[in-house]
Amino acid sequence: EIVPVTTTVTDEEGNEREVTISQDEGLRRGTTAAKLGKLKAAFKDGGSTTAGNSSQVSDGAAATLVARRSVAMAKGLPIIGSLRGFAVVGVPPDVMGIGPAHAIPAALEKAGMSVNDIDVFEINEAFASQATYCCDVLNIPLEKVNPNGGAIAMGHPLGCTGNRQIATLLHNLRRRGERFGVVSMCIGTGMGAAAVFEAEN
Repeated sequence: EIVPVTTTVTDEEGNEREVTISQDEGLRRGTTAAKLGKLKAAFKDGGSTTAGNSSQVSDGAAATLVARRSVAMAKGLPIIGSLRGFAVVGVPPDVMGIGPAHAIPAALEKAGMSVNDIDVFEINEAFASQATYCCDVLNIPLEKVNPNGGAIAMGHPLGCTGNRQIATLLHNLRRRGERFGVVSMCIGTGMGAAAVFEAEN
């Protein structure tokens, strides 16, 4: 899923050095329940959202090539998946995090499928509470959600997240020998988006 990228970075003292980025840097190694329990609430006193159950600010880049099957085949490109349905919905802006709870059913309906037909869900975790809410409302078994970790573990680079989710989903479905997956995320100002994919060999 990750193509190594070599670039030049400047440290705090102004020294430049070349680095190769070949793995996610946002993983919080050494995290324990005890450490997470000591974090302050982010939005209000006594609240449950902390830096430990929220996605971190991350940089990232990703690309997904979408083409007609005939064009991909004519150009000899590998086909690793097919887009089966897509939907964008609106929810009240003050609860924008629940967008996936509305977008996933809309995308599944367009694909003629139900939650039970899906093997893996990649639901962007802006916050654990909003992702958990969406899973609860849709009765999605948690073992099917972000099996390799989501944005809380890997980060949520704005403008990149959807493509990162698609790459993770399609590669994971192939590794597991499974067929159908959903990618979904909330979007600021009150939107939600979801897409249904079928993995191909």
